[in-house]
Amino acid sequence: MKRVPMPKLPLEERVRTFKEVALGYTEEQAVAEASRCLQCEKPLCVEGCPVGVDIPLFIKYVAEGDFESAVEVVRERNSLPAICGRVCPQENQCEGRCALGKRGDAINIGGLERFVADWELKRGLRIPEKAEPTGKAVAVVGSGPAGLTAAAELAKFGFEVVVFEALHKPGGVLTYGIPEFRLPKSVVEAEVDYVKKLGVDIQTDVVVGKTITIEELFQEGYEAVFVATGAGLPNFLNVPGENLCGIYSANEFLIRINLMEAYKFPHESDTPIKVGDKAIVVGGGNVALDAARCALRLGARETTVIYRRTEREMPARREEYANALEEGIRFKFLTQPVGFEGDSSGWVREVKCVRMRLGKPDESGRRRPIPVEGSDFRIPADTVVVAIGQSPNPLIPRTTKGLAVSKKGTIVVDPETLETTVRRVYAGGDIVTGAATVISAMAAGKKAANSIKKALLGS
Repeated sequence: MKRVPMPKLPLEERVRTFKEVALGYTEEQAVAEASRCLQCEKPLCVEGCPVGVDIPLFIKYVAEGDFESAVEVVRERNSLPAICGRVCPQENQCEGRCALGKRGDAINIGGLERFVADWELKRGLRIPEKAEPTGKAVAVVGSGPAGLTAAAELAKFGFEVVVFEALHKPGGVLTYGIPEFRLPKSVVEAEVDYVKKLGVDIQTDVVVGKTITIEELFQEGYEAVFVATGAGLPNFLNVPGENLCGIYSANEFLIRINLMEAYKFPHESDTPIKVGDKAIVVGGGNVALDAARCALRLGARETTVIYRRTEREMPARREEYANALEEGIRFKFLTQPVGFEGDSSGWVREVKCVRMRLGKPDESGRRRPIPVEGSDFRIPADTVVVAIGQSPNPLIPRTTKGLAVSKKGTIVVDPETLETTVRRVYAGGDIVTGAATVISAMAAGKKAANSIKKALLGS
């Protein structure tokens, strides 16, 4: 009942390098892991997959050594399998429904998906057949997982698709938000290349809402627009001292590392990040762990994650938490920063904290953290990264007349079609739900593409 373990980069090597930690299955390991699948008559794993991949069928092909057929099954529903196999929270989705998991280890569905996707990438992408050109053009705003998925689906339907990306490299959060050791840039580039080979035109350095507006896109001849700009506006603690030097939002910290290649400084990049000896990261999600593990690799001798709840309530993936512990990341649970102190030059030197206790559950379903009176203490710091979530950027709602937003700034859509309050403007992913997962954003992209097809073609 034990799953075949996936090889990892040796610990002593990985803590000072940005090389990928999980090394992937060999063919023999993949076949052995796939052979554990029970091939259930009612596969609940499929119900747990937001994009509906036929999981038992692709695993059956892997077990038989027919990797080409396995790729075809996965690609039928998932345009970015090499990415999903690495970063999706399978333990809460497909693997969480696996029958084997009730008595032993669930099938490593994510690892097998990654295996078949990597197998295909090594041999060259095979582009599927597309429908006849419709003569209709659709604009996609944002090249993250929702935008790329929608673009790929629309291209298969025969639409002319142009993706507008604000940054100078496509991929959105896949490129600038997830570290190299979890998702190599080469993998993202290969998946983006697949979308391009479907005929999608990706234009970078275009800020929709400034460079061009939604209204102007329609004037240029686009018959529908899909907004997939994500949630890239960082949240802050709003406590005294938060503007000191050495305090980063997770967005800035990870963009400097990923998009500006600070992890290659000084030999291949001109972008440094001064981390110092003691790095503090505030938050308990995957972004917080990514930031902490990056700080370690950039030279911090001691990296500590501060989280206001307990380990049990942490939203981060268990696999990444285990990796962080292996690498020596420290955790201070039930701890809340209430301010920062700096030195005479304005650089952060201490984090002022209070201890917390857990009360009754809040709207998230987790127990609400409550400050413990008189429990103030301080933690030394050379660098602080605030990773407490992101909000939607308000640029497009502010520049699009009639576009309704919620109190949280997310775009309001019809839940069935994902159409907004502006006709033929659709939205999906984090810009609608708030910060969520890569695969949920992809599911929204597929849903929006199908709605646009029906609206423009009638079927």
